Amino acid sequence: MIIFYLLIFPLKNESTYAEDGNTSTRELLTLEECIKRALTISPEIKEKEYDLEIARVKLKEVNAYRFPKLTFLGMVGPAPKARGDHIDSPDSVTELHGVTDFERIDINMIQPLYTFGKISNRIKAATHGINVKNAMVVQKETDIVLKTKEYYYGLLLAREIRKIIVNVKRDLDTAKEDINDLLERGSENVDEADLHKLDTYYGEVEKYLQEVKKSIRLAHSALKMVVGLSGDIDFDIASTSLKQVDKEIGDLGLHTEKAKEMRPEFAQIKEGLLAYGSLVKVASSGYYPSIFLGGHFSYAHSTGRTMIKNPFINDTFNHLYGGVVVGAKWDIDFGITKAKVETAQAERLKLTKTMDFAEAGIPLQVKKAYLEAEEAKNNIISSKKSYKAAKKWLVIAGANFDMGIGPAKEIFDAALAYVKMKAEYFKSIYNYNIALANLSHATGEDCEEIKR
Repeated sequence: MIIFYLLIFPLKNESTYAEDGNTSTRELLTLEECIKRALTISPEIKEKEYDLEIARVKLKEVNAYRFPKLTFLGMVGPAPKARGDHIDSPDSVTELHGVTDFERIDINMIQPLYTFGKISNRIKAATHGINVKNAMVVQKETDIVLKTKEYYYGLLLAREIRKIIVNVKRDLDTAKEDINDLLERGSENVDEADLHKLDTYYGEVEKYLQEVKKSIRLAHSALKMVVGLSGDIDFDIASTSLKQVDKEIGDLGLHTEKAKEMRPEFAQIKEGLLAYGSLVKVASSGYYPSIFLGGHFSYAHSTGRTMIKNPFINDTFNHLYGGVVVGAKWDIDFGITKAKVETAQAERLKLTKTMDFAEAGIPLQVKKAYLEAEEAKNNIISSKKSYKAAKKWLVIAGANFDMGIGPAKEIFDAALAYVKMKAEYFKSIYNYNIALANLSHATGEDCEEIKR
């Protein structure tokens, strides 16, 4: 039945096993330490954190629109000479009477005064955008926590299965020696068929032992990668056996309510709705003008031209003037602003449907994990009873065989039943631990485990 078990429950997320049993020089990590390391080095989390940093920089950019914008323009170059003054000059604008130099600098300043929400609503949208990106970071962190738990518990399950297979192999070796001894003594309780049957079981057990070892080594590499350890570091987990997590399942209704409060997906959607609401207002503000305070200063000087001080005459190459104004800038288009408003409104409505989906889907996810935890908990109890009963059966069958009143087949059947139920017992513990991990992930409790 070992073969049957492995076929219906292929091992996943196993990691390497300490073949030599020497762990004195290894770096041993508990589950909590593995989670901490995984959260620290995960490139997936780093990617989301860079998105968060980009959102923060965008907020700085939007905030900067509240401050004055200065434009500097400097020029130097040749200019035609001009003699005389504004009343009389021997030179003409249509003829060149020599070339001189000139320098000019222009400074323009625009300070927004009132924009009907163009700036303030952009700031609100950018602020909510930061909250969205932060929730995405938390979501990715909870995903990493769940993945690490799956690897860790999967490793322990794989090792428990390995222990069972090794014990079976050892018992088969002993049984083969006993059968050979009984055959030599001419016992009627055994025959050549029992020996061939034993050899068949032994070959299958050896085959699956090698497969489990391979799976363990591959999964160990995966876990090592997740916790960020390089290939030359000798690493193992601190736990030596798979044990049931000491935590009660709790109440389904409370878990559902907690999910609505703590799941980062809900925070993303809520903040996203607020952001799109602000963007709708930004688009709508395009219907109105922007009021601003403006300033201008211009200075130009040319050594070969006379400075004209008549206020009605402006010399491009030789002047000094400036001023301050209050103005309004109004871009009037034909349908463009309306289209922008409708686009922003559609994006917001789309996100409301995402919220509807989350409000229906997340409670279902919570319920699924909850029911799986209940099922696994009951299976732990029943499989434990079964493998203990199978063990008693095996002891009795062995005693009967030793006394010559029981066939060898009875021992084989009892041994295989014991192996199957012992494996099912550890499988149930694994399922329970993973179901609780999924439940913590579904309710958002993983957020409490994350040290931000």
